[in-house]
Amino acid sequence: MRTNRFPLRLMSFAAVAVLGFVLVSCAGVEPVQECLKGQQYGFLHGLLHGFITPVSFVVGLFNDSVAIYAVNNSGGWYDFGFLLGSGGWGFLAGNKSGKKS
Repeated sequence: MRTNRFPLRLMSFAAVAVLGFVLVSCAGVEPVQECLKGQQYGFLHGLLHGFITPVSFVVGLFNDSVAIYAVNNSGGWYDFGFLLGSGGWGFLAGNKSGKKS
């Protein structure tokens, strides 16, 4: 006879989610007022920053002055460009691992 494991899985998921929320709530908040001065970045800069995200991530691991995302941006258009640019890495991969006939 099969037992219903749904309640056990639901409780496990809830425990992991609560633990994740507790750990994230301890994260520090960085002041960004100094970053909000100067040029604001728009759609094209967001697109470029999205394309170079993998490189920025690796360099950012070793250099604290390099960030992936520009805090001083124009809002939605920068976000849209960043999303398109960073999502392009998945589109560039294509379906190369597809079925071979």
